[in-house]
Amino acid sequence: MNQVLSESVDIHLAPADVYDMIADVTRMGEWSPVCVACWWDEGDGPREGSWFTGRNETPERTWETRSLVTVARRGEEFTFVVGGVRTRWSYTLEEIPGGSRLTETWEFLPGGEESFRERFGDDAENQLSLRREAARSGIPATLAAIKTAAENGPRGH
Repeated sequence: MNQVLSESVDIHLAPADVYDMIADVTRMGEWSPVCVACWWDEGDGPREGSWFTGRNETPERTWETRSLVTVARRGEEFTFVVGGVRTRWSYTLEEIPGGSRLTETWEFLPGGEESFRERFGDDAENQLSLRREAARSGIPATLAAIKTAAENGPRGH
Protein backbone atom coordinates (compact mmCIF):
# COMPACT_ATOMS: atom_id res chain seq x y z
CA MET A 1 0.00 0.00 0.00
CA ASN A 2 1.48 3.36 -1.02
CA GLN A 3 2.11 5.43 2.10
CA VAL A 4 3.65 8.37 0.19
CA LEU A 5 1.87 10.64 -2.28
CA SER A 6 3.47 13.59 -4.06
CA GLU A 7 2.68 16.06 -6.84
CA SER A 8 4.23 19.25 -8.16
CA VAL A 9 3.12 22.48 -9.80
CA ASP A 10 5.09 25.27 -11.48
CA ILE A 11 4.37 28.75 -10.16
CA HIS A 12 5.43 32.08 -11.64
CA LEU A 13 6.77 33.45 -8.35
CA ALA A 14 10.17 33.25 -6.68
CA PRO A 15 10.73 30.32 -4.28
CA ALA A 16 11.16 32.62 -1.25
CA ASP A 17 7.81 34.28 -1.97
CA VAL A 18 6.01 30.95 -2.41
CA TYR A 19 7.65 29.74 0.81
CA ASP A 20 6.35 32.80 2.67
CA MET A 21 2.81 31.88 1.61
CA ILE A 22 3.14 28.20 2.60
CA ALA A 23 4.90 28.89 5.92
CA ASP A 24 2.06 31.22 6.94
CA VAL A 25 -0.09 28.32 8.13
CA THR A 26 -2.89 30.76 9.00
CA ARG A 27 -3.56 30.84 5.22
CA MET A 28 -3.84 27.05 4.77
CA GLY A 29 -7.63 27.23 4.93
CA GLU A 30 -7.57 29.31 1.73
CA TRP A 31 -6.12 26.40 -0.25
CA SER A 32 -6.88 23.05 1.35
CA PRO A 33 -10.14 21.23 0.62
CA VAL A 34 -10.11 19.72 4.16
CA CYS A 35 -8.17 22.10 6.42
CA VAL A 36 -10.36 25.15 7.01
CA ALA A 37 -8.18 27.05 9.51
CA CYS A 38 -4.79 26.97 11.24
CA TRP A 39 -3.27 29.02 14.01
CA TRP A 40 0.07 29.09 15.77
CA ASP A 41 0.10 27.66 19.27
CA GLU A 42 1.27 29.99 22.03
CA GLY A 43 2.04 32.86 19.65
CA ASP A 44 4.60 30.79 17.76
CA GLY A 45 5.59 31.16 14.10
CA PRO A 46 7.12 29.33 11.15
CA ARG A 47 10.31 27.93 12.66
CA GLU A 48 11.56 24.43 13.36
CA GLY A 49 10.19 23.15 16.65
CA SER A 50 7.07 25.31 16.67
CA TRP A 51 3.55 23.87 16.91
CA PHE A 52 0.29 24.92 15.29
CA THR A 53 -3.28 23.69 15.42
CA GLY A 54 -5.40 22.98 12.35
CA ARG A 55 -9.15 22.57 12.06
CA ASN A 56 -10.31 20.10 9.42
CA GLU A 57 -13.80 19.57 8.07
CA THR A 58 -15.38 16.93 5.87
CA PRO A 59 -19.08 16.26 5.34
CA GLU A 60 -18.79 13.48 7.95
CA ARG A 61 -16.91 15.24 10.74
CA THR A 62 -14.87 18.17 12.10
CA TRP A 63 -11.63 17.69 14.04
CA GLU A 64 -8.50 19.50 15.14
CA THR A 65 -4.88 18.34 15.09
CA ARG A 66 -1.64 19.78 16.40
CA SER A 67 1.38 19.74 14.12
CA LEU A 68 5.11 20.15 14.71
CA VAL A 69 7.21 22.13 12.21
CA THR A 70 10.24 19.96 11.45
CA VAL A 71 11.81 21.90 8.55
CA ALA A 72 11.57 25.64 7.92
CA ARG A 73 14.11 26.74 5.29
CA ARG A 74 12.91 29.84 3.46
CA GLY A 75 12.76 29.32 -0.27
CA GLU A 76 13.50 25.60 0.05
CA GLU A 77 11.22 23.56 2.31
CA PHE A 78 8.44 23.80 4.88
CA THR A 79 7.54 20.50 6.55
CA PHE A 80 5.31 19.63 9.47
CA VAL A 81 4.26 16.38 11.14
CA VAL A 82 0.71 15.95 12.40
CA GLY A 83 0.74 14.91 16.04
CA GLY A 84 4.52 15.08 15.90
CA VAL A 85 4.64 11.42 14.74
CA ARG A 86 1.67 10.56 12.49
CA THR A 87 1.63 12.18 9.05
CA ARG A 88 4.35 14.27 7.38
CA TRP A 89 3.33 17.06 5.01
CA SER A 90 6.22 18.60 3.06
CA TYR A 91 6.30 21.54 0.70
CA THR A 92 9.59 21.70 -1.18
CA LEU A 93 10.62 24.39 -3.63
CA GLU A 94 13.11 24.50 -6.44
CA GLU A 95 13.93 27.46 -8.61
CA ILE A 96 13.01 27.03 -12.27
CA PRO A 97 13.11 29.52 -15.16
CA GLY A 98 10.37 32.04 -14.47
CA GLY A 99 9.59 30.96 -10.93
CA SER A 100 9.31 27.91 -8.71
CA ARG A 101 8.39 24.26 -8.75
CA LEU A 102 6.38 23.49 -5.61
CA THR A 103 6.09 19.85 -4.56
CA GLU A 104 3.62 18.76 -1.90
CA THR A 105 4.25 15.37 -0.30
CA TRP A 106 2.06 13.39 2.11
CA GLU A 107 3.66 10.53 4.03
CA PHE A 108 1.85 8.36 6.54
CA LEU A 109 4.43 7.48 9.21
CA PRO A 110 4.75 4.41 11.46
CA GLY A 111 3.50 6.51 14.38
CA GLY A 112 0.35 7.18 12.40
CA GLU A 113 -0.19 3.50 11.72
CA GLU A 114 0.20 2.74 15.42
CA SER A 115 -2.18 5.57 16.34
CA PHE A 116 -4.77 4.34 13.83
CA ARG A 117 -4.56 0.75 15.12
CA GLU A 118 -5.13 2.00 18.68
CA ARG A 119 -7.95 4.34 17.70
CA PHE A 120 -9.80 2.36 15.03
CA GLY A 121 -8.90 -1.29 15.73
CA ASP A 122 -10.13 -3.57 12.93
CA ASP A 123 -11.22 -0.51 10.91
CA ALA A 124 -7.71 1.03 10.89
CA GLU A 125 -6.85 0.01 7.31
CA ASN A 126 -10.17 1.34 6.03
CA GLN A 127 -9.61 4.63 7.88
CA LEU A 128 -6.10 4.91 6.45
CA SER A 129 -7.49 4.26 2.98
CA LEU A 130 -9.95 7.13 3.44
CA ARG A 131 -7.11 9.48 4.50
CA ARG A 132 -4.96 8.35 1.58
CA GLU A 133 -7.77 9.07 -0.87
CA ALA A 134 -8.35 12.49 0.73
CA ALA A 135 -4.65 13.27 0.24
CA ARG A 136 -4.68 11.91 -3.32
CA SER A 137 -7.46 14.29 -4.34
CA GLY A 138 -6.52 17.09 -1.94
CA ILE A 139 -2.90 17.56 -2.99
CA PRO A 140 -3.62 18.65 -6.59
CA ALA A 141 -6.51 20.83 -5.40
CA THR A 142 -4.28 22.50 -2.81
CA LEU A 143 -1.44 23.02 -5.28
CA ALA A 144 -3.82 24.54 -7.84
CA ALA A 145 -5.21 26.94 -5.24
CA ILE A 146 -1.73 27.96 -4.08
CA LYS A 147 -0.69 28.57 -7.70
CA THR A 148 -3.76 30.74 -8.31
CA ALA A 149 -3.20 32.74 -5.12
CA ALA A 150 0.52 33.16 -5.85
CA GLU A 151 0.05 34.29 -9.42
CA ASN A 152 -3.10 36.37 -9.00
CA GLY A 153 -2.88 37.59 -5.41
CA PRO A 154 -1.49 40.87 -4.14
CA ARG A 155 2.06 39.45 -4.22
CA GLY A 156 1.61 37.59 -7.51
CA HIS A 157 2.74 38.68 -10.96
